[in-house]
Amino acid sequence: MAARRDRTHYLYLAVIGAVLLGIAVGFLAPGVAVELKPLGTGFVNLIKMMISPIIFCTIVLGVGSVRKAAKVGAVGGLALGYFLVMSTVALAIGLVVGNLLEPGSGLHLTKELAEAGAKQAEGASESTADFLLGIIPTTLVSAFTEGEVLQTLLVALLAGFALQAMGESGEPVLRGIGHIQRLVFRVLGMIMWAAPVGAFGAIAAVVGATGLDALKSLAVIMIGFYLTCGLFVFVVLGALLRLVAGINIWTLLKYLGREFLLILSTSSSESALPRLIAKMEHLGVSKPVVGITVPTGYSFNLDGTAIYLTMASLFVAEAMGDPLSVGEQISLLVFMIIASKGAAGVTGAGLATLAGGLQSHRPELVDGVGLIVGIDRFMSEARALTNFAGNAVATVLVGTWTKEIDKERVAEVLAGRAPFDEKTLVDDHAPAPAADRTAQEGEERARAGV
Repeated sequence: MAARRDRTHYLYLAVIGAVLLGIAVGFLAPGVAVELKPLGTGFVNLIKMMISPIIFCTIVLGVGSVRKAAKVGAVGGLALGYFLVMSTVALAIGLVVGNLLEPGSGLHLTKELAEAGAKQAEGASESTADFLLGIIPTTLVSAFTEGEVLQTLLVALLAGFALQAMGESGEPVLRGIGHIQRLVFRVLGMIMWAAPVGAFGAIAAVVGATGLDALKSLAVIMIGFYLTCGLFVFVVLGALLRLVAGINIWTLLKYLGREFLLILSTSSSESALPRLIAKMEHLGVSKPVVGITVPTGYSFNLDGTAIYLTMASLFVAEAMGDPLSVGEQISLLVFMIIASKGAAGVTGAGLATLAGGLQSHRPELVDGVGLIVGIDRFMSEARALTNFAGNAVATVLVGTWTKEIDKERVAEVLAGRAPFDEKTLVDDHAPAPAADRTAQEGEERARAGV
């Protein structure tokens, strides 16, 4: 075991080294660095290739093994209610900080930047009906080929409920999917060894394309945004986690340290989605809660994106010399609550959502989006990190509220006494959460006639 952990430890040291090397190449040879972008894109695509089968296996196993469908519905309803509240809180915090900083004043919009903003708005807006219809895949298997998280979630829930209704006759199918899940996670473990190459290419390309000039001129909104995200994670989410689950936010984030490093190097929270599912199950949260909360959260619980949308909207309005009134800010906040739903946790999605939101709400401000195109990649890092932290905390909270978490297991894992298996990413020997054990014992007694 020690040798296995040592090897993965060196892997993540190599990721850190690759990030530093990428920054150096970006500054010293920007022309060459920009050409390295396909390395980062290729690695993220390899990870995204695994997301649909992992979500499918996790949800089918979680839902199919639960005897009562109402339990799954309760988890989903609670998760969606929590996501709506926290997204609103995140948007409100972004609004307050944006008003205090007034980061856009003093900047000027050139013709080139206006064209860049207009380009981002092209096809960015999407109606609610289009979004809802987009959840339904063309065929039963197209959700896997198109890589749509919500489509995969729908197919997996239908399959899980079908297996649930089949009872004992569905057990062989569940066992088969369990074997497929182990295979998929093993493949993901192999892909992770390409992380240093992907990190090097991604960081080098963005530093080479951006340079220092854009960072200096837009430092106020960047620093303000990073501080606001930190405030939300450590104060708001930290207080919730402590009050509800009795867990220190620092210990949870430390447990997820390798995932944060992966997100930082790829600027995509989706690159860590499969590992978050595996680690939350290892932590002691039940399969149904993890399988429903994590994938749903990746489309509906984008706290970092919510903060970005309000702060960036105020920034653009200030820079365009057309500040938003209090009434306009509140109506924009309500609009952004809807606009932020379904924005994938990938690089550039926040910028497209911002452009689409402004186009629908205040079209005269759309050209101003070009002002932040240059630094959007650096703000994307904070968005992705905050989104990921929000979904990790949400999974623990929903597990606690539904009593689908093994608190003894959580204490063991966070204390480092039950290390995560980096090679398989599947913990076959982890104890079932307390609620699951009670249900299993009841079923066994019933079968025995006790």
